[in-house]
Amino acid sequence: MQQDPVTIVIAGGGTAGWMAAAAFGRFLESGYRIRLIESEEIGTVGVGEATIPQIRLFNEALGLDENAFLRATGGTFKLGIEFDGWTEPGHRYMHAFGDIGRDVGLIAFQHYWLRARGLGIAKPLHAYSMNETAARAGRMHRGGPLTAAAIPPIPYAFHFDAGLYAAYLRRFAENRGVERIEGKIAEVARVENGDVAALVLESGQRIDGDLFLDCTGFRGLLIEGALETGYEDWSRWLPCDRALAVPTANVGAPLPYTRAIAREAGWQWRIPLQHRTGNGHVYCSAFTSDQAAADVLLANLEGKPLAEPRPLRFVTGRRRRAWNRNVVAMGLASGFLEPLESTSIHLIQAAVSRLLKLLPTLPVADALRDEYNRESDFEIERIRDFLILHYWANARPEPFWQACREMTLPDTLLAKIELWRDAGTIVREHEELFTEDGWLQVLAGQGVEARRHHPLADQIPAADLAEYMETLELLYRREAEALPGHADFIARNCAARQG
Repeated sequence: MQQDPVTIVIAGGGTAGWMAAAAFGRFLESGYRIRLIESEEIGTVGVGEATIPQIRLFNEALGLDENAFLRATGGTFKLGIEFDGWTEPGHRYMHAFGDIGRDVGLIAFQHYWLRARGLGIAKPLHAYSMNETAARAGRMHRGGPLTAAAIPPIPYAFHFDAGLYAAYLRRFAENRGVERIEGKIAEVARVENGDVAALVLESGQRIDGDLFLDCTGFRGLLIEGALETGYEDWSRWLPCDRALAVPTANVGAPLPYTRAIAREAGWQWRIPLQHRTGNGHVYCSAFTSDQAAADVLLANLEGKPLAEPRPLRFVTGRRRRAWNRNVVAMGLASGFLEPLESTSIHLIQAAVSRLLKLLPTLPVADALRDEYNRESDFEIERIRDFLILHYWANARPEPFWQACREMTLPDTLLAKIELWRDAGTIVREHEELFTEDGWLQVLAGQGVEARRHHPLADQIPAADLAEYMETLELLYRREAEALPGHADFIARNCAARQG
């Protein structure tokens, strides 16, 4: 006897809904029916235009052609994120993707760098980053090195138009059997045990399902509106609660990195696409007014605004359970971390991958739900800590930044900071998203000093250490000089049609 297919209903489209639909359409080829409900009348937030390298794994798993995807989304390449003025006005550093230096023997590169700096023979940390060297030179390359086999391939991510990405994935998903249903959800029907049974549209159409994905954005129509799951507020650590977003016309060639520029009561993003530049001002309403924030944003644009600034309001934090009963929240419905380290789209990707890994049989086992929530909580909490570090470690004079310096840190972050300060050591726990090199760049870039280095770093003679550091810098600089320009690379490989 043939069993009925398991029906997965996705509430909401946008980036979250169509990423999930595309993945399920690709990997759940039989035994499942995938249905997505969205309304053309309901807009999406759609400001998640910068990504981290893991997005390439998602696209590759789907089998997307990278150049075609970039043409369709107006995409550019991203080698890292520049933080301008976060330590103090005028100071800049970059969190670049990839390795910093090369480890020697049993200990990490930062111990040799700390020792060399103490001896006065080290350059700033960025001199030993291939990605930052290439980014500052405006260069881009895919594949192996051009000048020396010892140099690893450059890791990269993308800037793209999130709305165009969702549309691209919609076409992909519908071509693989995902059914899109137009309409607004008017009612969430439930059964006696509290599970969701169906979504009822304003038209009266009833969409039954076995597993429901809430991709309805900040509203959390299912996870919160129906199930009242609860929300854990993290604004005591990440106090920004509003944002303004505005696109501008491009000025000059696109940079191969994102910019995050500190402002009086928050920060401004600048994300270069092929057809426009994404801009936004994330700020704390307790320290500035909406009008003042808009004035700051508009006064610091590089190109002509292409629309009026669009306001967003949010509370940083997460749902108390990302998977509650037979509803899994994804994207903004599951929680919100400001886009300081471009993690919004990654968290969707991680949620989709996690659900596929823990895909349930029916009825859903509690152990599966618990494991999904445990992994989700760990990931977002460690990302939260990484973002807090940017705010806490500052020397800016404004009241907002002074308040950030005085906050009480989570124990998990405090332990990481003390390990770095006392021993120059960084430990990546389990499946933390950010690597030791990522933490190193932000700790050093924000001015958090390590008091000592590992004693094994002292075993290399000072002259040999100086030669090693100089060789690394020269190798990276020579490689960057050989790479094509970012704009030229795009023009040759993935230029979007204009107009």
